[in-house]
Amino acid sequence: MSLSIGIVGLPNVGKSTLFNALTQKAVPAENYPFCTIDPSVGVVAVPDERLQKLSDFSKSAKTIPAVIEFVDIAGLVKGASAGEGLGNQFLSHIREVDAIAQVVRVFEDGNIIHVAGAINPLNDIEVINLELILADMQTVTKRHGSIAREVKQADKVALLENSVLAKVLTALETGQLASSVKLDDKEKEVLKSLHLLSAKPILYVLNRKTGAKSADLETLKTFIKNSGAGFVEVDAQIEQELSELEAGDKQTFKQELEVTDDGVNDLIKSSYELLGLITFFTTGEDETRAWTIKQGWTAPWAGTAIHTDFKDRFIRAEVIGWQELLNSGSYNHARDKGLVRTEGKEYVVKNGDVIEFRI
Repeated sequence: MSLSIGIVGLPNVGKSTLFNALTQKAVPAENYPFCTIDPSVGVVAVPDERLQKLSDFSKSAKTIPAVIEFVDIAGLVKGASAGEGLGNQFLSHIREVDAIAQVVRVFEDGNIIHVAGAINPLNDIEVINLELILADMQTVTKRHGSIAREVKQADKVALLENSVLAKVLTALETGQLASSVKLDDKEKEVLKSLHLLSAKPILYVLNRKTGAKSADLETLKTFIKNSGAGFVEVDAQIEQELSELEAGDKQTFKQELEVTDDGVNDLIKSSYELLGLITFFTTGEDETRAWTIKQGWTAPWAGTAIHTDFKDRFIRAEVIGWQELLNSGSYNHARDKGLVRTEGKEYVVKNGDVIEFRI
């Protein structure tokens, strides 16, 4: 399953620096706007201590983590929805991702230019979100006009879509994101088909700087919580420097700087959760592997992560929780204790399940 997070924000807030820390892949990060014209893509391993424990347990020859894709998107500016700062190009890149990691600069540093001339995180968020809203208003208005004929003919599908468009447009016109609109399941499917920018889930990445003065973080966090979104705190510059060090040197460096959190790992995990993803495992001597699926998938659907044929050829699944397996000492002992369950087509896979599919 390939799902992507777009790293979005104003110019010079630390997007490319954060991307470097995430992927250890060199992309431009100079101190001037629009240095990242084309989006860069990096595939990042999802940190998961369960995976290595299972691999050690099975003495696996290979260990393969779950992954998530991050896309470094060039900085948006006020007026992007009207084409300012190559806005149309950048907005199209956002349209292609599944969720947004919006980087918000919260530190002050006179040596790093801020496009607005001053640090104001709430204003920065408002600028970005407004551009998403304005772009969506254009999309909704255009779509509303294109189905007008079907609506007049009382076409049921068109009437449903027209109702959703009206609700969304009302929210957008009051400065609310499309994701804030309350819809039933059928209406949500219509909204999904519109591919609106402001309907995408957002994770705010508060980019701070060790030793530098920060903005009012409590007010900012309260605003984010009230909006229903989540946030993580990251020192992008430190994380980039840490990403270039060996494990032992990394720990020493963190101790010297008195850095106690794990910003990038928190970001990756939170992004994974933002997309509604969970992990199940397969393990054996050949390999231990983490597989990515959507939360709520049944066993046959989960099997498609391994091969698309598994859904149609599914017979049953043998399932055990990862910790139960480790505690048992061996797969045979777990089976003897009755801990390995046989599950059918209706079984909803849980995060951390170890599964053997029978097809």
